[in-house]
Parts: sequence; structure tokens; C-alpha cells
Amino acid sequence: MLTLSINGQSHEVDVPADMPLLWVLRDVVGLTGTKFGCGMAQCGACTVHLDGQPVRSCVLPVSAVGSKAVTTIEAVGNTPNGAKIQQAWLDVDVVQCGYCQSGQIMSATALLNRTANPSDADIDAAMAGNICRCGTYVRIRAAIKQAATGKADILQTIVTAPMEATP
Repeated sequence: MLTLSINGQSHEVDVPADMPLLWVLRDVVGLTGTKFGCGMAQCGACTVHLDGQPVRSCVLPVSAVGSKAVTTIEAVGNTPNGAKIQQAWLDVDVVQCGYCQSGQIMSATALLNRTANPSDADIDAAMAGNICRCGTYVRIRAAIKQAATGKADILQTIVTAPMEATP
């Protein structure tokens, strides 16, 4: 039996020591916001915070968590930077399909926790391990900048003339 601190609550779980944290969160505790993507820590969909640091929960054995605090997408909005990131995600309309977004938000929040006003290079480095199949990277960057500065970033917009009706 292991006792885990998840989102500020204590959870006793009776699982194998080598069970990935992702499956403990989703299947045992019932927190399904953290997603399974690749299962090899390459895509970032499963990102959670372990004592504030982003980790890939799909490959992290639950026994490695120990007494560290786990924060998931369900609770990151209760933190100042998590709330800023989530609001910026909405303001900038980052989400398309949304599948990767919990991991993206967790990585972006961890970035703001350690770098209050990240440069483009900081953003690239922090977000490099998060894959978005919809390609929302420009909006992700804009949202991170908005969350950091409080100012909306101007996104490049392509404006086309309306198509004329054909008879």
C-alpha cells in the first residue's frame, strides 16, 4: 500500500510498485485529465508536476513518487501561474482537438514557475517535449507570453476576401 499526495489530498493506493503513475492517476484515483499519448515519454501528453517539476507520468513508476507532491491538470489552475496559463489558453483559443493540452498546460505552468518572463528560446526549450498534432505551437507561444506579461500577443492573421458566388 502506497500513500500519495495528489492535488493536495492523500490517497492510499494498493498497486504494484512498478505501475506507471499515469495509470494510478487515471485508473485507480480517477483523475482522467492526464492523457496517455505515446507511452514512451516522448509526446508530453502525460505531463504532471512532481514537487513542481514537470515529469512524464507514463514512464514514472509510482514507487518513485515517494512523499513528493503530485499536481495534475485538475488542480494546476488553483496555482497563480496555472490560473494565468489556463486563462491565456482560453483567451488565445489555443485548443483544437485538445488531447495534448493538459500536458502542454502543465509544461507551460512549470516554465512560468521557474522563469517569470520567458524568452522565445526559454519557451522552445521548455515546450520541446510536448507534441501537438494539430500544430497550435504559434498560439501556445502567444498564450505563454500573455500569461507571463499580462499583455495579448498579436498573432499573424491571414485575411482572405470572401469568395464570390458563382452562378
